[in-house]
Amino acid sequence: MGVADHSADLVLSIFGAMFASDPLAVARELVRVTRRGGRIVMGNWISDDPSFISQVLKISARYAPPPPEGFISPLAWGSEINVRGRFAAAGVLPEQIRCSRETYLFRAPMEPTALIEVLRKFYGPAMNAFEAATKAGTQDVLQRELEALASAHNTSARAHTTVIPATFLKVIVNL
Repeated sequence: MGVADHSADLVLSIFGAMFASDPLAVARELVRVTRRGGRIVMGNWISDDPSFISQVLKISARYAPPPPEGFISPLAWGSEINVRGRFAAAGVLPEQIRCSRETYLFRAPMEPTALIEVLRKFYGPAMNAFEAATKAGTQDVLQRELEALASAHNTSARAHTTVIPATFLKVIVNL
């Protein structure tokens, strides 16, 4: 069942739409379903950022199979230039788009190594990397690499607690 044109006051995608295979179609669809006077809000991970999730994705990519031909990285949504270009192609004026770098905090009542287990089971890029690493016999190396990353980025001083900051691009489009 489709969503009617211009029927939503607020369209929200936090680390989701960025993983769709056709970014221009995503921008057009977000604009299509948002009413005039409405708002689109996105949170998108940033490529080549030193913060946690960007590094998780970089490490995972080294273990995962190569992407298919024509693949467009979801992290391209983390570039303000790309965001502006995609929404411009969907008919949005430059002054209707605001972007800012923000920080998401991964907070969990567990050790950082346990957070990697959560990512391994439920986060697509990590799941794919572990599947490929298991086939290649390198899953233990991947596990240690991600555990070291999580431990290094954990800012919590409390035992059995993880607080890891991760930078993302906040996008607000006012139609």
